[in-house]
Amino acid sequence: MTRIGIILGSTRPGRNGEAVARWVLDVARQRSDAEFELIDLLDYKLPHLDEAYPPAMGQYTQPHTLRWAETIASFDGFVMVTPEYNHSTSGALKNAIDFLYAEWNNKAVGFVSYGSVGGARAVEHLRLIAGELQMADVRSQVALSLFTDFENFSVFTPNQHQQEALGVTLDQVVAWSTALAPLRQR
Repeated sequence: MTRIGIILGSTRPGRNGEAVARWVLDVARQRSDAEFELIDLLDYKLPHLDEAYPPAMGQYTQPHTLRWAETIASFDGFVMVTPEYNHSTSGALKNAIDFLYAEWNNKAVGFVSYGSVGGARAVEHLRLIAGELQMADVRSQVALSLFTDFENFSVFTPNQHQQEALGVTLDQVVAWSTALAPLRQR
């Protein structure tokens, strides 16, 4: 069965992303077309990139990198849950992405973002990164506004249309992850 990792891309204390990622997981687990699992960056304690060789060489030496690589390699696709900080994604998510290369290749990725303008600019940056990593980013995304999908900018209360958008995003991630399977098996 296709395995999709839901990456919680914020490590900030009091992060809104935890409620968002758990919502994504709860909605996803109602489906029967894939297995879904939450990947919380806090569980990996990745320091700033500390590998001597470029990730494309695949010569990882640090135990935390090897553990991270094993986790990412075990999935067929991803949904990245990202905040928008200063018109981009979080440094923690970017750093986690940068640790690896081949483990991301030929996998689909969808995005659930949040921020004052729905995190749209963070996703634009992530789409560029995904292209470099040979990932297929799906068109649909969920853009959550701090003004309309959160109470007091901190209590997650998504509007109904967001669940519909999430369904379309998950449909696309599962379909593309499945379609890319022959490329991953080479």
